[in-house]
Amino acid sequence: MKNIDLENLNIENIQQCLRQRKFSSGELTNAYLQKIKADETNAFISINENAVAEAKQADEKILKGETTPLTGVPLAVKDIILVKGLAATAASKMLENYTASYTATAVKRLQDAGMVILGKTNCDEFAMGSSNENSFFGPVLNPYDKERVAGGSSGGSAAAVAGNLAPVALGTDTGGSIRQPASFCGVVGLKPTYGRISRYGSMAMASSLDQIGPLGKTVKDLAYLLQYMAGVDDKDATSAQVKLPDYSLALEADATKLRLGLPQEYFSGSIDSYVSQSIERVVKLLEEKGFIIEKVNLPNTDYALAAYYLLMPAEVSSNLARFDGLLYGLAGQKEMSLDQWYKEVRSQGFGAETKRRIILGTYILSAGYYDAYYKQAQKLRTLIKQDFVEVFKKVDVLITPSTPTTAFAVGEKTQDPLQMYLSDVFTVGANIAGICGLSLPIGFDKNNLPIGLQLLAEPFAEDKLFTLGHFIENLLINNIK
Repeated sequence: MKNIDLENLNIENIQQCLRQRKFSSGELTNAYLQKIKADETNAFISINENAVAEAKQADEKILKGETTPLTGVPLAVKDIILVKGLAATAASKMLENYTASYTATAVKRLQDAGMVILGKTNCDEFAMGSSNENSFFGPVLNPYDKERVAGGSSGGSAAAVAGNLAPVALGTDTGGSIRQPASFCGVVGLKPTYGRISRYGSMAMASSLDQIGPLGKTVKDLAYLLQYMAGVDDKDATSAQVKLPDYSLALEADATKLRLGLPQEYFSGSIDSYVSQSIERVVKLLEEKGFIIEKVNLPNTDYALAAYYLLMPAEVSSNLARFDGLLYGLAGQKEMSLDQWYKEVRSQGFGAETKRRIILGTYILSAGYYDAYYKQAQKLRTLIKQDFVEVFKKVDVLITPSTPTTAFAVGEKTQDPLQMYLSDVFTVGANIAGICGLSLPIGFDKNNLPIGLQLLAEPFAEDKLFTLGHFIENLLINNIK
């Protein structure tokens, strides 16, 4: 087998190597599969047994010149996104033996562009968690330190990219589930605008908040993937009929024309000193390059986490009602009454965090509490969204931390759900408001753990995130001390 250095491979140099016949897609795919089988981070739940065959089909297209920029490039997919014929467990005992009968639109578009599916990545059960410790298949470990978490819920996808098990991956982001693990694992992750990518074929957690998005090693990787995934889809009524720009042009655009803002509410409270210092360093470098960075305010930021943890469980309670074992998934005994069946299947099939959110959501939506909690949270959602509308009249992109700390230890927060929820404090606002957000690595703390910077922009302004993110990447490469 050809020895391929997987460490620095991204979409662009994979393209070059495939064109120059340095290796084939079949050889590359096999190299990734061998590394996945030897992996110690538990990033994958299952592999695609047909991956090498699919890669050889891509090689035939390359020989014929029938290619896109993604032809022959391997891809990992979070196990909450469906790929026909592959396991789709949502990291839950409930769906332990379930196989998808159709393919998500986002994945289908990437397959049509020639990508090769390596397998399905581990995640928090039904995407519920901030550490990837809620998986029925065990926690995902951080490639930088296997005693620390990879982040959640798309921890497997982030760890796969960081650990060189895949060049790029797909995740989902409901309250930070792409950006937070991207930050913890030192990769780039994008939460697109709500409606930018079809959600068809992604198991619903909270339908008004969920969004599929890409993770990779560079901002350019994400631009490539979004270009092919995005766009309206007849199978998803929430997909937006908004013109899709050429994201390759965004990478070459003049970043200095962007107006930048620092929301003061994101820099108060308990941010790790290494995180705040790293953000300050980037801000200083940008100012030295001529950027004017304005201090701005998002007054309702302090209420975002509370609003999120009312809105999200309410939708979880409704969406997960379908998992009753009657049509598919974990089933009870035939001689059981219907009440016994439900109790057995749902108590055995769901993990502790999933049960917690279902119970909380059911309570929130119950008579007597709907007005007090859910209705109030919806009002807060309107205020939070309006905050972003107003601030984007003044600036183009907001700069914030992705997370208040770097990756914490495995088991550190499992007994304290409230502390775990605080990991999402800087990311939930984007989901509540439906805007887009990007996390990119900007350095390391004293323990050599990655630090992430978050960029936020108005709806359907992913091109601005790519412009500034690409600029910052190059800026940091040229200013490594």
